[in-house]
Amino acid sequence: MTTVDPDFATNEAREARRARNFTRINAADKWFQVLGLAWITPMLRAAAGDNPGAQVKEVWRLLGVPLLSILCFLTLWGALAPKVQTSLGAVPGPAQVWEQVGNLHEDARIKAAKKAKFEAVVAKRNEKLIASGQADKVKTVAYTGAPSYYQQIWTSIQTVFFGFLIATVVAVPLGIAAGLSATANAALNPLVQIFKPVSPLAWLPIVTMIVSALYTTNDGLFAKSFIISAITVTLCSLWPTLINTALGVASIDKDLVNVSKVLKMNTWTKITKLVLPSALPLIFTGLRLSLGVGWMVLIAAEMLAQNPGLGKFVWDEFQNGSSQSLARIMVAVLTIGIIGFLLDRAMFAIQSLFTFTNNR
Repeated sequence: MTTVDPDFATNEAREARRARNFTRINAADKWFQVLGLAWITPMLRAAAGDNPGAQVKEVWRLLGVPLLSILCFLTLWGALAPKVQTSLGAVPGPAQVWEQVGNLHEDARIKAAKKAKFEAVVAKRNEKLIASGQADKVKTVAYTGAPSYYQQIWTSIQTVFFGFLIATVVAVPLGIAAGLSATANAALNPLVQIFKPVSPLAWLPIVTMIVSALYTTNDGLFAKSFIISAITVTLCSLWPTLINTALGVASIDKDLVNVSKVLKMNTWTKITKLVLPSALPLIFTGLRLSLGVGWMVLIAAEMLAQNPGLGKFVWDEFQNGSSQSLARIMVAVLTIGIIGFLLDRAMFAIQSLFTFTNNR
């Protein structure tokens, strides 16, 4: 009768558990990469017993080096900033900027409390009117106080997504047409080459005059400044998506195109079943580039269109000229950079759901 060595069985079970753990870690690593948290993977592998020394070096490369770089930057910033004098005083260092982060948060809390108090007063007034049988006098009064910093951030995000959505709706179909048809490509290429380099500062006066002429109502769904900023974003951000879509469609394997002809696919079926799945990686690359361009363009557009977002916040602080203005502008700069990074990561996460790309 054959007997099984208990130690052997224990080792087999242990190895099986390790294999399962590494499988789970490798699966999670895909999302860590998407979210910019790749340093978590070597930590998990080290905890699972996979060459801890090598994994510690990998953690240092992925997390330690970037943190050290940021620390060096902050140290250099703090040392050099006081030596640079401006009309508003010395350039603020990290400590002064962080202080303004707290001040802006407190200001936002105070403004939120004022808005809540105002809305409560209006609601109480309307309740009294209804109770006294004067429902016809009930009014919805909008709060007209200055927006908080958080509200300005949200306005900017809404504006860039609105402009980005319009750009996508325009650019993707045109890119598909340019990729499928040499004639369409010849027609679109001159327009792309002419308008792609145009600055948002050049588009803005034209957009402002056209929107002002066509959008004459003051009680529409969107504010005029919002539409002006969003359209300016659209005009500057659609080109990367258009170009990459056309390139992706034109790069489809010719054998697949021949198969579609043999199967006698109609145009719609060809686009949805063949063109889009094959071109998605490059389309998403174009979308990520367009969103990044749109976010950069937005700040300049909001400054001049006076859309109540981050661009207007920077402009108002510049015009204000107080001792705190420069530090607040730096807070806005850091906010813009962080949000831009998060928008790119969000778009890359969406890309990872629909494509099998290794682009980072």
